[in-house]
Amino acid sequence: MSQIFHRSTNKLAKASIYGAVFIIVLIGYVSWQVNQSSYFTYVHSPLPQPVPFSHEHHTAQLGIDCRYCHTTVESSWYAGMPPTHTCMSCHSQIWTNAAMLEPVRESYRTDKSILWARVNALPDFVYFNHSIHIHKGIGCTTCHGQIGKMPITWRAHTLYMRWCLNCHNHPERYVRPKKDVFDAVYNPPSDQLAMGRRLVKKYKIKSLTSCDTCHR
Repeated sequence: MSQIFHRSTNKLAKASIYGAVFIIVLIGYVSWQVNQSSYFTYVHSPLPQPVPFSHEHHTAQLGIDCRYCHTTVESSWYAGMPPTHTCMSCHSQIWTNAAMLEPVRESYRTDKSILWARVNALPDFVYFNHSIHIHKGIGCTTCHGQIGKMPITWRAHTLYMRWCLNCHNHPERYVRPKKDVFDAVYNPPSDQLAMGRRLVKKYKIKSLTSCDTCHR
């Protein structure tokens, strides 16, 4: 029986197989890169806000404590957003005619909430409790980044599950003294690991990694 296919077909078949594998790997790699990019995660990408609020100015420069605006952070899963009258407790006396603050004044006059764009948002199937982390010595900047250096607020981390698990598996790398939890420009000391191990024991921190810890 005569040969149906030319001998070169063998090389073409091998090339097509290797090519298909290469394309699949390439697609997977590109997808992973896009998934990690700021385009997808919004990391370091400030979102447009109705008022260009500066954490840098209010926390680091003026020394306003995080809890002045985020009043429920120590007692609730939700840190809380300040009502307009919290802003106006200062801005009814200073910068009263600033154009950028007109949305705040309008909200105060009409009693309608300002529609802020949510910067750090988790999926609905994820449960996160601010108060638990605060009371275990996990500071604001651990998750929110150097908030005291942000003239406009942006997301500092992906908030992906593997990022959370990194902290849950190694809490000694991130825990800090409770007196420093609300320090908006906190930097870990050179002996972070040694201090962290002591604080993990002192604060009775457990490495909770079971699914139902966060997925309830």
